[in-house]
Amino acid sequence: MSIKIIKKGLSDRIVDQGRFGFQDLGIQPSGPMDFLSAQLANIILGNALNHPVFELHFPASTFEFQEPMHICISGANFVPVINEKSIALNTPIQVYPQDQLSFLQPLEGRSAYMAFKGELDENKKWLNSYTSFQTTLKKEDHFSIKPVSLCDGLVNSVEHDLVQQVQKTLFNEHEIRFIPGPAWNDLTPVSIQVLMHQSFTIDAKSNRMGFLLEGTPIHLTEPKQYVSSAVTMGTLQLLPNGQIIVLMADHQTIGGYANLGQIILVDLPRLAQLNNHSHFKLSITNVQTAHQLYRSIQSWFIH
Repeated sequence: MSIKIIKKGLSDRIVDQGRFGFQDLGIQPSGPMDFLSAQLANIILGNALNHPVFELHFPASTFEFQEPMHICISGANFVPVINEKSIALNTPIQVYPQDQLSFLQPLEGRSAYMAFKGELDENKKWLNSYTSFQTTLKKEDHFSIKPVSLCDGLVNSVEHDLVQQVQKTLFNEHEIRFIPGPAWNDLTPVSIQVLMHQSFTIDAKSNRMGFLLEGTPIHLTEPKQYVSSAVTMGTLQLLPNGQIIVLMADHQTIGGYANLGQIILVDLPRLAQLNNHSHFKLSITNVQTAHQLYRSIQSWFIH
């Protein structure tokens, strides 16, 4: 089986869980922007949670399938159509030779994920990950898929409940929670109040490297030089102009800007699905709560 790209999208790529353990070499983990949607699409098809998926951004790529296979699309709703007929999200879809999958418009969310039933060509691996720096899908790209059987072509009641849980987690207006970082106490009292009460907007220049937040500038009590230290997805950095950037999936491995905190893992998918100019607020939480919430969400995927 194979999948062919017949029209290039904006910034689409293949992702899996990412490559960890190489930041000391300057290699970022990468991986999906929204791990919940990627895992959801995989579990609906009976794949391993971290099986490779296509991450799509609107305007998205157009795919042509060379052989019969099953796919599932989760995450953002870009109105997917096969041969100009709409298909459902979060549902196993049977495709046939010469079927073409395209996307019409972005209705909700920022990143969609297409899982497929089968094993991706092993020769594409690099450092145990399919994610390769900034490599994006190009027109005429072919991906060989080794077929495997689909044990159950329908979403059962457990998966229906899971879909609802994931959707409610991703698309709501709750605050984005973070744990204060080493530079938090270096902020002026006024800046702390501003940060905790204002509504931030995601700047149009945001991408997989980082989300730039628009808002009232915040300031340190005095200028400080920070020793460069490790950063990760969700790190809140204070830029010299008083604005905040949230590091995302393709973040650098170290940073020297003031580290104001870390967005908790369970809220990163929701942040990742916010479109440019979306509004949200931040709120403080703690490590214990972050661990408890993550364990709870991961329990959804355990049968």
